[in-house]
Amino acid sequence: MKPTYDFTGQVAFVTGASSGMGLAAARAFAQAGAAVGLADINEDAVTSATKELTDAGHQVLALVCDVTDEEQVAAAVDRTVEAFGRLDMAYNNAGIMPPPTDAADESAEQFDRVQNIDLRGIWAAMKHELRHMRDQSRGAIVNCSSLGGLVGNPGRAAYHATKHGVIGLTKSAALEYGSRGVRVNAVCPGTIATPMVDAMVQGGELDRSQAEAGQAIDRLGTAEEIAQTVLWLCSDGASYITGIALPVDGGYTAQ
Repeated sequence: MKPTYDFTGQVAFVTGASSGMGLAAARAFAQAGAAVGLADINEDAVTSATKELTDAGHQVLALVCDVTDEEQVAAAVDRTVEAFGRLDMAYNNAGIMPPPTDAADESAEQFDRVQNIDLRGIWAAMKHELRHMRDQSRGAIVNCSSLGGLVGNPGRAAYHATKHGVIGLTKSAALEYGSRGVRVNAVCPGTIATPMVDAMVQGGELDRSQAEAGQAIDRLGTAEEIAQTVLWLCSDGASYITGIALPVDGGYTAQ
């Protein structure tokens, strides 16, 4: 039995919200009673996700947003506040994983792309969420890092650098904003069954059986399990928790 939350009257903002962990979190926030701004670069996908939730009776807003463009991020956050009157919670989830690359061969273009989306995008979202939460003197932000923010893996130097950076952003903001009523945490998913991971398996970048065997819980995680962690970190149940990087990885980092 999964826990239930009552976020009636509250407002959430989610990036990368059209599929995978982002959609699962947006759906869970909405089912718990929150109004939700869904931000994603894929217009068709975020429109479809928003229609699904609207048809189910939820109060949601579709926001086409490229997180590498700070002006677009600021506008998406501001539109959410304009539509729903406040901002209580955010899950900064948008990210990519480039193909594995020898560290000596990685191009500057690939390095810059993953940094711009996975690190700068989270920085921009958190920055503009904090502008509103600072004025309210309350709020909760969850940034999506990864088990790659806690360990290293061959072929993933640039990706892991961004995810370590997300944890640094999270800890520093948590220390700065704790006394102002805003909590900032990071979630560190392991290998989660999402469309991105499915594409990696199909493309030969990831062996699913090896991934399952590499953790104590002998299966991949689900997007819904990450969403439940995000909701808990945003809830009053986690009211004394800030600045953490929480592994949700089936035991991978316990080795």
